[in-house]
Amino acid sequence: MRMRKWAFLVMLLGLYRTSMAQEVVGYQTPPQVIVDLVDAPATPTVVVSPDRQLLLLLERSELPGIAEVAQPELRLAGLRINPALFSPSRSDYYTGLTMRAIFGDNNQPQPVSGLPAPLRMSNLSWSPDGSKLAFAQHTAAGTELWVVDLTTRTAQKLTEAVINSVMPGSAFVWMPDSKGIVYKSKTAGEAAPAAPVVPSGPVVQSNSGNAAPVRTFQDLLKNPYDEQLFDYYAGAALQSVDLRNRKSRALGISGIISSLSVSPVNGYLLVGQLQRPYSYLVPYNRFPQTYTVYDRNGRLVKKVADLPLAENLPKGFDAVPQGPRSFGWAPSGPDMLYWVEAQDGGDPRQAAELRDQMFFLSAPFSGQPVKGPALSMRYSGVNWADNNAYIIVRERWWNNRRELVRRWPVAASGSVSTLFERSYEDSYTDPGQFSTQPNQYGRQVLLTNASGNLHYLSGQGASPEGNRPFIDEYDITTGKSNRLWRSEAPYYEMLVEWLNRDEGLVLTRRESANEVPNYYIRNLKERKDNALTAFPHPYPALKDVSKQLVRYKRADGVELTGTLYLPAGYDPQKNGPLPMFMWAYPREFKTADAASQVTSSPYEFTRLNWGSPLYWVARGYAIFDNFAMPILGEGDAEPNETFVEQLDMNARAAIDQLVEMGVADRNRIGVGGHSYGAFMTANLMAHTDLFAGGIARSGAYNRTLTPFGFQSEERTYWEAPDVYNKMSPFAYADRIKEPMLLIHGEADNNSGTFPIQSERFYAALKGHGATVRLVMLPHESHGYRARESVLHTLWEMDQFLEKYVKNRP
Repeated sequence: MRMRKWAFLVMLLGLYRTSMAQEVVGYQTPPQVIVDLVDAPATPTVVVSPDRQLLLLLERSELPGIAEVAQPELRLAGLRINPALFSPSRSDYYTGLTMRAIFGDNNQPQPVSGLPAPLRMSNLSWSPDGSKLAFAQHTAAGTELWVVDLTTRTAQKLTEAVINSVMPGSAFVWMPDSKGIVYKSKTAGEAAPAAPVVPSGPVVQSNSGNAAPVRTFQDLLKNPYDEQLFDYYAGAALQSVDLRNRKSRALGISGIISSLSVSPVNGYLLVGQLQRPYSYLVPYNRFPQTYTVYDRNGRLVKKVADLPLAENLPKGFDAVPQGPRSFGWAPSGPDMLYWVEAQDGGDPRQAAELRDQMFFLSAPFSGQPVKGPALSMRYSGVNWADNNAYIIVRERWWNNRRELVRRWPVAASGSVSTLFERSYEDSYTDPGQFSTQPNQYGRQVLLTNASGNLHYLSGQGASPEGNRPFIDEYDITTGKSNRLWRSEAPYYEMLVEWLNRDEGLVLTRRESANEVPNYYIRNLKERKDNALTAFPHPYPALKDVSKQLVRYKRADGVELTGTLYLPAGYDPQKNGPLPMFMWAYPREFKTADAASQVTSSPYEFTRLNWGSPLYWVARGYAIFDNFAMPILGEGDAEPNETFVEQLDMNARAAIDQLVEMGVADRNRIGVGGHSYGAFMTANLMAHTDLFAGGIARSGAYNRTLTPFGFQSEERTYWEAPDVYNKMSPFAYADRIKEPMLLIHGEADNNSGTFPIQSERFYAALKGHGATVRLVMLPHESHGYRARESVLHTLWEMDQFLEKYVKNRP
């Protein structure tokens, strides 16, 4: 009897201990200085009208409340759907709209009358003639279509809440005459399919010997009921609304419309539609699809492509499906479709002289496609000259990081010229992007001089002293560049839009380490500028924080950099070393030169977001943000073969430098990261003794749960088991002796970072007696959205840093 009582007491004690491990914690808030930074008003977004005469100032939505984030949500075919609204469940909106003239004396912000209240606008789209702006308005009943007349500065509603915006991409397109819009309307009239009470049978998947090395996607279809829900909520019908009378008419085209675009002249519609059979292994964008051309009245013109299910893609980052892809319309008349098709079976491992082929098909689409550029690498983008005279095509190859940019004639005759050939990971040699402007059809074409030989390039201007954005005049016939302008210290200034090429007028955005971004009209010829906006500093508490680009070398000589933030008024000679919080994200490189390059600027304004580590500079910490974490694999070497060793070298070099500078206390340094940065953090905690504690948010820790590749790793687990095991901090949980804080969204939808990754890692650490805390955020995805979730995350991090780093026993 005594033994039974003793056993019962032991059981109660065990239950008590288990219950003590689970804390009932409501949403907490961090110190007020952090709350004030989170709640600082966002600087308006600026958009330029197509005629370059108006500036649109758009106020952005703040962090939504948990009540909004917790609304019912369906997770189907890789999508997240609000079933009440037939729209994506996790969207951001603009909440205010004003306009102001760019030129002239009367350039004060002017309101737009007739806007809905409260304003929740998204999917802004200019009419081809540039006189109107359409947008989606999100209401409690669903999504409406609205339009703003720029001349009268008035808004009007075109439809009731019938828009279906479930599928990514535009839910509506302008017709070429700017008098009508084609939109996707909800088709669901009856109640949604009810979940079966009794299953009809097991869910069976099978394979007949075809290799399908698919990465770990989330939110996939799981059963026939999911398929029914997907049909119901993603199904849409095309309607056309006339802006003159606001009347809609059906075009007779319906289904799951995956893409919608319109030709620039006659308003032909290219409609992509998903087909069955669906897949339980891959998301919607690999389902069978058809691409069909219809006229503006919905009459069938031509089926262009009928693509099968793409479950069995070859392995590798340059793998693509067979058949047509990357459809688009040439920007000028006559109406012409273009697309790309793989010439190597979509398999990058197959030897082939040509990888991709472009095709053109002109209206009335009755002939055969005409072959366009033949590409030796994978197609990655195109710019068109006006009147479709020629195109500039970019092609890339992952394995050697090569990029090729060539000018091709669209007609059969004409010469091909190579403009740039380089390694695209070499930021210092990046020539920039070609500037464009709207043509008579409202489509973007290359910006040139009158003769067409001079083009204009702009880019970040990466350099050893940091990013210095530039504008170049580029002669496409000689290949020579002339630098028209370059950002100068102490500012970071970049091109937003060309306003007038002939007069040399551009709109730029300028900022400094302590000056909020504002917009300027810059005269390139006279080298003068005039301010257009005067947005106030949103973070008074950070106004005098110092920012510095720190350079150092790791043990093998690779040069590294990071951005150091120090509290206002701090002097290392007077105040001594500080507790430090370091934050990073690993990146893979093929050359040491590329790994050593500076890709940021010491003059950029310190902009906070929900995931930033910079809040703690206001709490007395030194912050070393975005410190370099290159993982180098030169030649045939794979970067991940020495992943752990390189993490150690990177972190050790950074700490040694900061301690030598006198700003960091070696015994009070914390490290953190999000996603792959969390993976990095866990590995540093497992394999080094450099840190007082680690904060890992939304990471993956067991690589056997991502067996068909992760991040930049192309090999499968079965091809490189030692790499997968060595890179998994889960396998070394017994080595982690310093405290860790794990945070994860319960609804994480990122490939590979399933919530179970943090749950199992926590269990492994707890099982070995580690000091660890796991925080699972309800309804949050890979990025956290609800204000309550963000503030609680910052509270958890603040509590952890104060206890285990700043006041480390």
